[in-house]
Amino acid sequence: MEEDRDEEDSRPQRTARTQGWVLLLTMCAAGIGGTFQYGYNLTIINAPTVHIQKFVNDTWLERYGSQLDSWVITLIWSVIVSVFPLGGFLGALLAGPMAIKLGRKKSLLFNNLFIIISAIFCGLSRYSKSFEMIILGRILAGVNSGVSMNIQPMYLGESSPKKLRGTGTMSCAVSTTIGLVMGQVVGLRELLGSEEVWPILLASNVFPGILQLMLLPWVPESPRYLLIDLKDKDSCEVALRRLRGNCDLSKEMEEMMAEQTAIQEQKPKSLCELIREPSLRRQVLTIVVLSSAMQLCGNDSMYFYASYIFQAAGIPSEKIQYVVIGTGSCELITSITCTLIIDRVGRRVLVMGGYSLMSVWAVVFMVALSQQENIVWMPYLSMVCIFAYILSFGIGPAGVTGLMPTEIFDQMARPAAYMLCGSIMWLMLFVVGLAFPFIVQGLGYFCFVPFLVVCVSTTLYIGFFLPETKGKSVLEITEEFTRHRAEARAEENGWIGPQEIKSTSL
Repeated sequence: MEEDRDEEDSRPQRTARTQGWVLLLTMCAAGIGGTFQYGYNLTIINAPTVHIQKFVNDTWLERYGSQLDSWVITLIWSVIVSVFPLGGFLGALLAGPMAIKLGRKKSLLFNNLFIIISAIFCGLSRYSKSFEMIILGRILAGVNSGVSMNIQPMYLGESSPKKLRGTGTMSCAVSTTIGLVMGQVVGLRELLGSEEVWPILLASNVFPGILQLMLLPWVPESPRYLLIDLKDKDSCEVALRRLRGNCDLSKEMEEMMAEQTAIQEQKPKSLCELIREPSLRRQVLTIVVLSSAMQLCGNDSMYFYASYIFQAAGIPSEKIQYVVIGTGSCELITSITCTLIIDRVGRRVLVMGGYSLMSVWAVVFMVALSQQENIVWMPYLSMVCIFAYILSFGIGPAGVTGLMPTEIFDQMARPAAYMLCGSIMWLMLFVVGLAFPFIVQGLGYFCFVPFLVVCVSTTLYIGFFLPETKGKSVLEITEEFTRHRAEARAEENGWIGPQEIKSTSL
C-alpha cells in the first residue's frame, strides 16, 4: 500500500520533470537559430569595421586603379550596416505568410536557408574581391533575423502552458542577449576580430543555423497551430502530450477548442485586414506603441556613447572592447531575471518599471554629459548611467514587447500582428540609426530628450490602456479589451456608466 502511494506521489514529479525538459529543449532549439542570430549579427559587424573599410578601398583600387575618397568609403560602410535592418523588415513581412503556410516549426527550419547563403556570400567576399557580396550577405542575415524574431515568440507562446507562457516567450529575449554577448566575445581581436580572419567572423553565423537544423526536428509543432489552423486534433494531442508529459490535458484542450469555436470558419487575417478590423483597434494601437517604443527608447544609442564614455573615464583604448562586453552582459542578466519572474510579477509592472527607470536615467545621463568637462567624477556617473539604462531596458521592454502579440491576438490575427510588430521595430531601428547622429549634432548634451519623451509617454499609455495578461487565456484577454472599448465608447457618448456596462457584459 505504501509503495503504491509513493509511486503515485512520484508520478507528478516525473511528469513535471518531463514537461520541463521537453519545453526547455524546445526553447533552446528555437532560440539558437532564432533570435540568437539577431543579437549575434547585430554585434559581429562592429569588430571588423576598419578591416572592411580597408578591404573596400583596396578592392576599388585594384578594379579601377584609384583610391576612394574617405566619404565614399564611409557611405559604402553605412550601406553595409544599414541593409541589415532593411533585410529584417523584409523578413518581418515574410514571417506571417510563412507561419500560416509552413507552420511555426517548419518556418524556423526553412529560415536557416537565408543564413546559410548569407554565410557563403560573406565568407567568400575577400576571396572573390567583392564587397557587394558582404552587402548581399547582410541583407540575407537581416531577413533571417526578421523571420525568427516574429515566428520564435509565436511558436514558444503557443507551445508553453498558460502559467509559463511569459517564461517561454521571454526566452526569446535571453537568446537575443546571449547572441549579442557572444558576438562581442567572438569579435575580440584575439579571436576572429583581426584583419586576417574577419570573413570567417561574418560567416560564423552559419554554425547556430546548422545547430538548429540538428535540434529543432526533435521537438513538436505548436499544438495551437495543429488544432486551430490545420484542424488536426490527434496531432495536437500528440504534441501536447510530448510537451506536457502525462498530466491531465482536458482543461487545456477545452480552452483551445473554445478558441477554435469562437474563431469558427475565419481565415488568417492579412496585415490590411488586421489594421481595418474595428474590434482589434485597441490591440493594434498597443502593438504599434510598444514596438515603436522598443527602438525609439534609446537603448541602442547607449552603445553609441559607450566607447566615448569609457575612454573619458580613463579606461585604456585597447581595453574598451572588454568593457563593452559588460554592457551586453548587463542586458543578458536582466533578461534572464525577467524570464524567471515574469509569470509571477506580471507584464505591466515590468514594462512600466523598465520605462520609468529609463526615464530617470536619461535625465541623469544628460546632466552627466553636460558636466563631463567640468567635474572630475562625471565620466564615472555617465558609466553608471549607461549600465543602469541597459539594465532597465532588460527588466521588461526587451522581452515583454515580443510577448504581447501572442497574448492579445487570437490564432487568426496573430501572424499578421507579428508582421506589424516586426515591421515597425525594424523600420524604427533604421530610422534611429539614420537620425541619431543628426540628433547628437543638433541637441548636443540633450540628445536623449526625444528618448525621454518616448519612455514617459509609453509608461503612461501602458498604465492607462494595457490590461494585465498574466495567467489569462486569449479569450479572457480579448473580452477585457472589448469591455474597455465598450466602456470608453459609452462614456464618450454619455450612454451608460461603466458599472452598468460591466453588469450587462456579465
